[in-house]
Amino acid sequence: MISNDTIIALATPSGAGAIAVIRVSGLDAIPLVAPLFKSAFGKNLNDQPTHSIRLGHIIDGGKILDEVLVSLFKGPNSYTGEDVVEISCHGSPYIQQQIIQLFLRNGCRTAEPGEFTLRAFLNGKMDLSQAEAVADLISSDNAASHEIAIQQMRGGFSHEIKELRTELLNFASLIELELDFSEEDVEFADRTQFKELLVRIREVLRRLIDSFAVGNVIKNGIPVAIVGEPNVGKSTLLNALLNEERALVSDIAGTTRDTIEDEIAIGGIGFRFIDTAGIRETKDVVEGMGIQRTYEKIEKSQVTLYLIDSLAVLQSQERSEALLQSLKKIKNTHPHKPVVVIANKIDCLEVDQQLTLTNLLEEIEGITIQMLSAKTKEGVEELKKVLLSFMNTGALRNNETIVTNTRHYSSLVRALEEIEKIQLGMDENLSSDLLSIDVREALYHLGEITGQVTNDELLGNIFANFCIGK
Repeated sequence: MISNDTIIALATPSGAGAIAVIRVSGLDAIPLVAPLFKSAFGKNLNDQPTHSIRLGHIIDGGKILDEVLVSLFKGPNSYTGEDVVEISCHGSPYIQQQIIQLFLRNGCRTAEPGEFTLRAFLNGKMDLSQAEAVADLISSDNAASHEIAIQQMRGGFSHEIKELRTELLNFASLIELELDFSEEDVEFADRTQFKELLVRIREVLRRLIDSFAVGNVIKNGIPVAIVGEPNVGKSTLLNALLNEERALVSDIAGTTRDTIEDEIAIGGIGFRFIDTAGIRETKDVVEGMGIQRTYEKIEKSQVTLYLIDSLAVLQSQERSEALLQSLKKIKNTHPHKPVVVIANKIDCLEVDQQLTLTNLLEEIEGITIQMLSAKTKEGVEELKKVLLSFMNTGALRNNETIVTNTRHYSSLVRALEEIEKIQLGMDENLSSDLLSIDVREALYHLGEITGQVTNDELLGNIFANFCIGK
């Protein structure tokens, strides 16, 4: 996959802006740009030192395309490890395309998605997990996902995996050496130390695998379903949480006939709120389809907010009994899923009525009760704190490695399976040649994570998901 072509792409978002950055990388990056750049102070770009910036104009024949700043980064001390030229021009889409087309006519080719970062990986500037963290950093939209991506890009996760792999590789070498002297019946690998190493590797792998449950929701947002009967204030609550008029609010029951989703960050963690159609008996086909989707969203959500009309529940024995039955059904179906019963419209209740309602809801074990007024926003901040409490952020606070990548998770699981096979083989006193098979497999799966073991198809799949210009 190594290419000596000189590549070019827009490194900033497309469209109009104050400035745009066009990136060029490759063996001929500087000599290709130099004749098309006229320095304001007569400098020859070929003679300029690395990590320097020059003011001048991009010239197409005798025509000035734009006044620009040209930044030079000579390999190997550049992002890609090659010579890199970055042209900061004015952000007109016309100017951007004119400059890019000029360089394409003079020997550049358009970069593929993620090709700059791919070259950085191939040239040893970063390992594969760090390269993937670059894409995560670009797409991070809250403090937690940003923090994890930064840590992985700086090599925290890679370092941990490489240390484990190095130690395992040292023992693997001794085991392989034993095979060369099998006729002499010599042991070079200390079996006691090897067992201790396997226990430690297993513990680390289990911790990393367990962290994926947290990392995955941090990366993708925690889905929270807002459910309840029609016209209890679900859309009003969504608007209050988002602090904008995102959902249509009406006094007419059944207004929401499909799910509405939006995301906010609470305490640096992304929560994806899903406003669902009201649950009730209906003959309306379209509304019925919306209610069916509500049940599907409850199934897929990690937290359920069950909104009730406090006044209506207190005034109707039938509704209060129906509510309790509905909550029991949800808890029986999803016993480990957090359910927050939000007693809405508390601005209409007296203190003794709030107490009565609380006593009623406490009949259901395992639920959290939150008094709130979606209309006045009383209790909304307290609800956000409740939601954040469901998220185990201990590992994040302690700056521990958190796995967010599905590919990494799969490789860790397979590596753990091999480690457990080795432990079982050690307990059964298997021969070195049989142990070495599982050791090599464990090394392979750990190497997959950092890119010490890879193939063109894997790299193509990973970097195809990058944006062009990165």
